Amino acid sequence: MTSRREMLADQQAPHCDDGETVPPKVDDGGGAALVKLTGAMKWFDATRGFGFLVSDQAKGDVLVHFSVLKEHDRRSLPEGAIVECLVVEQERGLQASKILSIDLSHAVTPDLGRARIGGDRVDPSALIAEAGAFEPVRVKWFNRLKGYGFLVREDDDSEDIFIHMETVRRGGLTDLGPDEPLRARIATGRKGPLAVEVEPR
Repeated sequence: MTSRREMLADQQAPHCDDGETVPPKVDDGGGAALVKLTGAMKWFDATRGFGFLVSDQAKGDVLVHFSVLKEHDRRSLPEGAIVECLVVEQERGLQASKILSIDLSHAVTPDLGRARIGGDRVDPSALIAEAGAFEPVRVKWFNRLKGYGFLVREDDDSEDIFIHMETVRRGGLTDLGPDEPLRARIATGRKGPLAVEVEPR
């Protein structure tokens, strides 16, 4: 269920300007103080363009809007990523105003949030040429808010196949339900099987 804060973030999450040390909209005229803290990403929805991190240094979750990721050449952050940032207290709670550093060594999902392909971070679409033919699969589970889920092959459910929301959207779908039959092309990613194309069956 979507919380009131998530709905407000969806509608009103501010955009920041690249090149500014502190985004101009951080200070609402009341001289809001910036605080540096480190936290772990709880989740990030690339479709909605925001997510939340948790930190022992703050009460409540910290809103992270995709606009503060631009200078790091990112559109999203994987769950579990350790983020050092400057935060400001807004009417709706704490919000990251600038990302200082991102540590992906603790991420619990494949990192598919790069705006460009580079290094060891691979966009599923970059593996299409290496993927096999379409084969029947079923949805094991999928969480649209988290932006990912897992599939299993129709004839062998022993191995989970990671699927990202971007791949679902490219297949013309908006969400996936448990046990939903699909056809997918599967490639081998850094952390195991990865669906690179999907379509209804």
